[in-house]
Amino acid sequence: MPNWTQLRDDFPTLHQQVNGKPLVYLDNAATAHKPRSVIDTLTRFYERDNSNVHRGLHALSNRATEAFEGARARLARFINAADPAEIVFTRGTTESINLVASSWGGANLKPGDTILLTEIEHHSNLVPWQLIAQRTGAQLRFVPFTGENAEGLDLAAAEKLLSPDVKLFAFTHASNTLGTITPAFELCSLARARGIVTVIDGAQSIGHLPVDVRSLGCDFYAFSGHKMLGPTGIGVLYGRQKLLDAMPPYQGGGGMISVVDYQASRWKPSPERFEAGTPNFGDAVALAAACDYIDQVGREAIAQHDAELSAYAMEQLSTLPGIRILGPRRGEKRSGVISFSFEGVHAHDIVTFADEDAIALRGGHHCNQPLMKKLGLTSTTRASFYLYNTPADVDALVKSLHRIIKFFGVE
Repeated sequence: MPNWTQLRDDFPTLHQQVNGKPLVYLDNAATAHKPRSVIDTLTRFYERDNSNVHRGLHALSNRATEAFEGARARLARFINAADPAEIVFTRGTTESINLVASSWGGANLKPGDTILLTEIEHHSNLVPWQLIAQRTGAQLRFVPFTGENAEGLDLAAAEKLLSPDVKLFAFTHASNTLGTITPAFELCSLARARGIVTVIDGAQSIGHLPVDVRSLGCDFYAFSGHKMLGPTGIGVLYGRQKLLDAMPPYQGGGGMISVVDYQASRWKPSPERFEAGTPNFGDAVALAAACDYIDQVGREAIAQHDAELSAYAMEQLSTLPGIRILGPRRGEKRSGVISFSFEGVHAHDIVTFADEDAIALRGGHHCNQPLMKKLGLTSTTRASFYLYNTPADVDALVKSLHRIIKFFGVE
C-alpha cells in the first residue's frame, strides 16, 4: 500500500497555514488538489508546445495535436473505453450531461416517454433532464431512497419503475452528499435488458474507484477533471460509438464540420462533431497526467483508503452528541463523503468556525435541494476525503467540532 502521509508531499497546496495553523483540507468532493506532476505537465505544455490543434502544419501545432489526441487515448484506457473516439472532451460533468440531454434527448424523447432518475441526484443530473422534458413533453420519475437518513436506493422500486415507457435512466455512481455508492452494474443490467439507455454521473467516483465502462455496461459516463487531480474546465463524456454517431451536434462552429455551405453543413463523426471551436487542449494534456498519477498510486488502493478513512471518521463522529449523519450507516460500504448536521446549528456556522482551526469543509445543500427537503433539512456540513488525507485529519476535525458544539450548546 502507498505511504499516504508521504504522498502528501506531492501536493504543494497542502503545505500552507490558514489562520496560523496547518491546513486540513476536507472539501475534496467540491474539488481536489493537484500533484506537482500535473502542474508541471501543464506548465511544460504552455512553455513548449502551445499551439492550436488540428489546424496547422507547423511543428508546434503537430506536437500539440499529438499531445491532445494522446490525452484522448489515455482517457479511453483509463476507463477502458473500446476506442478513443468514444471520448468527448467537455468542460466537465455538467456539460457532459447537458450534451446527452440536449443531443440524444432532443432527438429521441417525445410526449409519453419517461426519464428515470433517483432522488439523490446532484442538480447537474437533474436540471438538464427537467429542461429536456419540458422541450420534448417527456416526464420524470424517481427511484426513491431507503431509510430515514437516505442509506441507499430502493432497488426493488427501481426494477418496478423501469417500465416500457422509460427511455433513459440517469443516476449517480457515488452521491456527493450521502457517500452512497450505487450498484451501477446492477442498475445498468436492469436497464439494458429492457433496451433503456443509461447515463452515469461519475463526478464523485472517477478518481476514487476503479471505473470500467465496458464492465459496467453503461451507454454514457460523465466526469470532471478537477475532482480527479486534474485541472478545472476540462471533463469527459464517454459514449458508445453507435450512439454518439447517431446524435446531432450539441454546438456548431469550427472543427466539428466536414463541409459548410451558405445554407447547410455536414458534420464530422464523433468525437469531433461534439467539440466545436478551439478545444481545451492544454488541460486535456494535464488531465492525462492526472490519470498517470492516479494509476501509479492505484485505484483499488485509493478506494480502500477512502473506505478505511470514512469508517474511522464515522466511528469518531458518531461519538459527538446531537449529531445526525446522512447516508449508509456505520459499518456499511460508503465513499469518502460524510454529511452531518446538528439541530439548531446552521452548517455555514460550523464551516466558518472550523475554518478558524484551518479545517476546510463544505456547508449548504450541496446542489441537492430536493433531497434536503425530503430529509427535512436546509443544509448539512460535509467532510470529504481523498488520497492525501490521513486519520490525523479526522482527529483534527473531531477536535474542532467538539469546540464548536460546546460553543453552541449542543447536547
